[in-house]
Order: sequence, then C-alpha cells, then structure tokens
Amino acid sequence: APGALLCALLWAVAAAEPGGGPTPGAFGRVYRGAVNISAERLYAFAYGSEPGQVDAVRVYVNSSSENLQYPVLFVVRQQKGVLSWQVPLIFRGLYQRTYNYQEVSRTLCPSEPAPETGPSEQIIFVDVASMAPFNIAYELLVTRLENFQLETNKPFNFTASPSQPQYFLYKFPQDVDSVIIKVVSDAVYPCSVVSVQDIVCPVYDLDHNVEFNGVYQSMTKQAAITVQRKDFPGEQFFVVFVIKPEDYACGGSVPSSIHGNVNRTWNLQRTKNLQVTIVPSIKKSVYVQAMLFSFLSFLSFYLGSVVVAFVHYIRVRRKASAERLSPEDGSGIMTSSHPISASTPEGSSYGAIDESGSSGGRQLSSPERGPPAGSDTDSSVEEESDFDTMPEIESDKNVIRTKVFLYLSDLSRKDRRIVSKKYKIYFWNIITIAVFYALPVIQLVITYQTVVNVTGNQDICYYNFLCAHPLGVLSAFNNILSNVGHMLLGFLFLLIVLRRDILHRRAMEMKDVYTLDYGIPKHFGLFYAMGIALMMEGVLSACYHVCPNYSNFQFDTSFMYMIAGLCMLKLYQTRHPDINASAYSAYASFAVVICLAVLGVVFGKNDMWFWVIFSMIHVLASLALSTQIYYMGRFKMDGPDSDLGIFRRAAMVLYTDCIQQCSRPMYMDRMVLLIVGNLVNWSFAIFGLVYRPRDFASYILGIFICNLLLYLAFYIIMKLRSSEKLLPIPLFCIVATAVVWAAALYFFFQTLSSWEETPAESREKNRSCILLGFFDDHDVWHFLSAAALFFSFLVLLTLDDDLDTVRRDKIPVF
Repeated sequence: APGALLCALLWAVAAAEPGGGPTPGAFGRVYRGAVNISAERLYAFAYGSEPGQVDAVRVYVNSSSENLQYPVLFVVRQQKGVLSWQVPLIFRGLYQRTYNYQEVSRTLCPSEPAPETGPSEQIIFVDVASMAPFNIAYELLVTRLENFQLETNKPFNFTASPSQPQYFLYKFPQDVDSVIIKVVSDAVYPCSVVSVQDIVCPVYDLDHNVEFNGVYQSMTKQAAITVQRKDFPGEQFFVVFVIKPEDYACGGSVPSSIHGNVNRTWNLQRTKNLQVTIVPSIKKSVYVQAMLFSFLSFLSFYLGSVVVAFVHYIRVRRKASAERLSPEDGSGIMTSSHPISASTPEGSSYGAIDESGSSGGRQLSSPERGPPAGSDTDSSVEEESDFDTMPEIESDKNVIRTKVFLYLSDLSRKDRRIVSKKYKIYFWNIITIAVFYALPVIQLVITYQTVVNVTGNQDICYYNFLCAHPLGVLSAFNNILSNVGHMLLGFLFLLIVLRRDILHRRAMEMKDVYTLDYGIPKHFGLFYAMGIALMMEGVLSACYHVCPNYSNFQFDTSFMYMIAGLCMLKLYQTRHPDINASAYSAYASFAVVICLAVLGVVFGKNDMWFWVIFSMIHVLASLALSTQIYYMGRFKMDGPDSDLGIFRRAAMVLYTDCIQQCSRPMYMDRMVLLIVGNLVNWSFAIFGLVYRPRDFASYILGIFICNLLLYLAFYIIMKLRSSEKLLPIPLFCIVATAVVWAAALYFFFQTLSSWEETPAESREKNRSCILLGFFDDHDVWHFLSAAALFFSFLVLLTLDDDLDTVRRDKIPVF
C-alpha cells in the first residue's frame, strides 16, 4: 500500500541520519519547538506524486523572537533545490528603512514527475536552527496546496503579504495562443508586484528579487499582463504575487517611524486581498480585421475625393463647352478690353492706390505684369528679402496698411512668383525639421522597447494594459496602428493641394483673367507644410506610443503645435498675402513653444516661479501680437524700435482712442477680435497661475487650439458679414469638422493612462477595448482626430472658393 511504503521510506531516512535522524512530519499539523546553538530540529515530509499532477507544498513558520542578532534559520531541501530564509525576515525600504516580520510562509517549487517514470515518491526536509545561546521558540506548519493551478476564465481569490508571497501555475489550453492575466483588488494599498516567470526553480517571490526574472509590473487596484504561448517553450508559467514592504513605488507614503510597536502595526496592515483571472486574448484573425478596418476606413476618403474631383471635372467641362458656344465669350484670356488695363507703363507708381476701380493690385507688381510663369528665377535675394527696401516704399506701405477700409488688392501687391517662393520655404523647412526630428526619435523608442523586452519591466511604459495587443517586438501594436489615419489623410491632403496647384499653374500659363486678378491669391506652400505636419504627427505619435512615458511625451505634441500654428498663419495669409511671417521666424517661434512645453513638464508641477514667468510671457506676447495685428496689420516684428516701439505704440493707441477722444476705434472689427482674444489668453494665464495644471503640454496645446478656433470663428463671421457666401463643399467640411472634433474630444478626455503618476496609479485608469475588441478609447481618438484635422485643412483650403469670380479690389481684408 502507498501508506506503508511512505512509512518505510521515512524509517529508512531516520535510520540513516546520525543523532536520531529527522522527525517524520505530517501535512496539516502544527509543530512547536525551540532551538539554540546546540539543538536544531529536522523534519521530513513525504508524499506521492502522479504523472501530469502538479503538487505544490507551502511552509508556514512563526517565531515570537524579535532578536535580529540571533534569528531562527529555516532551510527546506527538495529533490532539485534548496530554499532558505530567516525569522525575523527583514525587508529594506526607502532610505535604508527595515521592516521585520515574525510570520513567514513560502510556496516550495513544485515537482512534476515525467510521464515515463510513472508515480514517484517525494521527500521534503525542513531544518530549523539558530546560533542563539538560549532557546528560541518556533512554530512550523506544512500543507499541500489544492488550488495551485489556475484555470482559464475562472476568478481565484487569495491573500498575500510581504512575508507571505503567493504564486500559481498556469498551463496554456490547446487552442489558446495568448492570454491576459487580470488582477484586481478592492484596496489601493499595500503596493504589490505581479510577475510572470518561466517554470524555473527557485521562484523569485520576495520584494528584493522578484525583478530578477520574467515580466513584472507594480499594482495598486488593477494590473494586466498579456502573455503569449511562444514566449514559454513549456507552454506554462508561474504567476507570482509579491506585496512590497512600503508604498513609495506606487505613489503612497512611508511611515514616519518604524520602531517598536509602530513597525508591528505597519506590518499587520500589509495584507492584501487579490483576485486573479486569466482570460484568452484575441486571435490572429482580429489583427487582420483591425488592419483592414484601419486602412479601408481611410482609403474611403480617397474614394470620396476622387468622386468629388470627377464631379468637379464634369462641371468644368460643361461650363467650358457652354462658354465656347456663347458668342459674347472673351475666351478667358486677358485682353485690352478687360476692365483691368493691360497697358500700365513699366515702373509706374509701384504701390499707389487707384481708387477708380482697379486699386493698387493692378500695377506692375501684379502677377500678370511680371515675367511669364516659365521664366521663374530662383534668386536667394528675392526669397529672403522683404522685396521693398526703399524708404519711400516703406512709407507707402504704412499709408496703405493703416487705411480704415482695406481691400485684398492693397495687400497682394508683391510679385506672385517671389511671394510663392517665400511660402514654399515653409514646405522645405518642415521636411528638414521632420527628418532631423524623426530619426533620433525612432532610435530612442526602439531602445525603449528593447529595454522593456529584455528586462521585463513593464513599469517603463504607460500603456493601457487591458487593451495592449503585442505584435512582434511591439507591446501595444493597436496604439501604433491607429495612427495610420494621420499618414494616409496627410498624404491625401498633399495630393488634393498638388492637384489645385497644377490647375492653378496651368491657368497662370494661359493668363486666365480669373486666376490673375480675381479671388484670393493662390499660394500653396503653407498647405504643403500642413500636409507634411499631419503625416509627421502620425509618425511621431506612433513613435510615442511604442513606449509612452515621461521622457518622450513631446514626440506626441510637437507637430500638433506646428499644425495649430500653421493653420493660424494660413488663415491670416489668406487676406494678408504680402505681410505674413517668414518661415524662419515661424519655426523659431514653434521651437520656443516646444522648449516652454518641456520646461513646463519639468518645472511646472510645483514651482510657482515658473508659472509667474510663463504667465508674464504669455500676456506680453498676446499684447505685442495684438498691437501688430491691430495697428500695423502685419506680423513682422523686426523694426529698428521693435523692442519697446510696439508697446509704446499700443499705449499711444489706447490713450488716443480710449482716453483722449473716447471715440470709436479706428478698426472696429479687429478691435473686437483682439479684445476677445486677449481675454481668452489672459484667462488661460490666470488659470495656469492659480491651478497649475499638471499636464502642461496639453495646457499649451489648448491655448493654441482655442486661439485657432477663435480666429476661424471670427473669419467666418466676418466673411458672412461681408456678404460673402459659403459654398456646399466648405459648408460640409465645417459641419464635419465640428461634429468629428466633438466626438474626438470626447474620446480624448477618456483618460486611460497618465505618465504624470506612478505606473501602478496609471494602471488604475486602464480599460478594456471598445472597437473590434482591438482598439481602445485613445485609438478611437487617433482615428477621429486624423479625420477632424483633415476636414479642418479642407475648410482652410476651400473656405474662399466663392471669391474666385470676385475682383480683389472688392474683397475686404479682416
């Protein structure tokens, strides 16, 4: 019988041991005794093991002694390993604090007999000893674990503490290639660690060694680890649960004192109830569906653009056919019969205003008076100069640009070729910035991902672990895939702009009168830059989501600042084509903003001095820019008295308009816009100064977006006030932009993680997937924000299409 065989085995062991041999032990029985330097105790526990059956044994020990000089030593010997510890068990915390535990329990590394060996007998020896010259009492209890193996989709509840860690075995079912280990607890503290380790003895299950092997993450109330079958050749693994002796790693506090009763009370509070559930992850077919969904969703935008372009082509062809059949047709080519004179003498009164109807835009500086489109000269002097250098011309510009009622012809007087080259610098500069910015970013995030994969430390990256689907070396492929929309729609926008650019060039070569003298002057450099910025936002957002954390947050926001800035510049350039900012100063301004964003994240959490300085800079910059726009009507700020001249002129305007005369402002519309804009910006400055928001990068982005929306709303209102109309396409784009942005922002504010907190606190915000079982709320934000930005760009591109048949001296500037 098996019982008789075990008794005989224990008797043989006892007979072989000198000094009386080990005491045969029984599972589930408490053994009490005392040890000293000359007396130790040895117990032997024997049990049978069947093939395919995993037997786990847990040893509980306790000693009332708190003498750290003479601890009780416990050594457990198994067939393939030795496990030892002391009581009191000492843990070290922050600032070399020590925490002592008198009660310890450990699970022994389980043994599983090979199928070919058949049933086998196992013996465990437990040796209790101490070097103390006096007796130290102890208690010993050895039990066999009945629920050592976790089952799929079946929650399991248990309790752990720093001196009583737990671990369990999980075997992959035949039809499952990937699982998610979900761990929850009702209590935030004590801080704990969840680890997944291969079937190797010893198991690292104490606070000081749990990070030595496998994959691990800290936890307060929630944790989730995705495990793939391919990572474990034996198709099984241990799930280890360790409670930390203090909560600093999870954002908690540490005790002010750890001596005497305080230490004992603190230790008694370190018990945590946990529930673990292992559920199958998604199958490979879901990856395929998600990729098809991502690409087909945005390729549908390409199909829609082709349909719109085809309809537009058909309408143009019909209109051209109707004009050919009309005897009154002027063939669309400018002749001397056109109201705009073609015989202006060369060199006559550049910049003068002709109030009889042609305004200032019909002189030699008009596009049609320059060299033909095919004879562009790529002169660096032309590109980088301000084109007008003589003092009398500067004086002339001041006369024109400070008129109460400005028309587009007053601000589109420079040579079209040269102005276009100036705006193309935006495009080439942003490509250069993108290349130099993206390459080190890609290298850095590859390094981050490699470190995560090699060390197993999942506290490095702030994923939504409940919806982080790995692919290859990437831990969260879904967060990267969802950025494909920015790249596809950015490229589509470039194609749309390129088509318009080609059609415009053809019309210029044909000297089409509606292209030369009607509508908003077409300069596409900023549009190209916006398309590249949208694509790069997708690339850098994908790089950021390879391993989102405190060190690389700026990757995700840098090009968002650029997009917002470029949109504002484009909106301003529409009615002020001659006086927009140069590419160099614009990108330098973006660089300053990005530097402020980095400084804000580093210093903005607790340092009041930073918020005071930033708020002052914000308010002064708003005033300076407002003065330029209101009084001078241009962005340029590099005059000889630019340092104090702007503020001196602002004070003069305030004195003459509001105090001395108390009259109606000279430029009422601009004044209303700038007052509202300054109130908004001052409100942001006061809000930042009072509340000091932790997410400084989003705070600055909010300032940019609010200013852009304010300016766009002002532009549309002024456009409607000027009896201009919105065509169906821009009207559709405006509605689509509003709807999609509203939906996108809803998902943006569904916070799923936060690198401003500890990794464990961030995981409390994690949520399951909501789209196709593959994408989470933030992925939906990526999809919708890409579409919203695309529609926003189309609004800027098509907003003034209704003016293509309106003379420029009839188009008001606002």
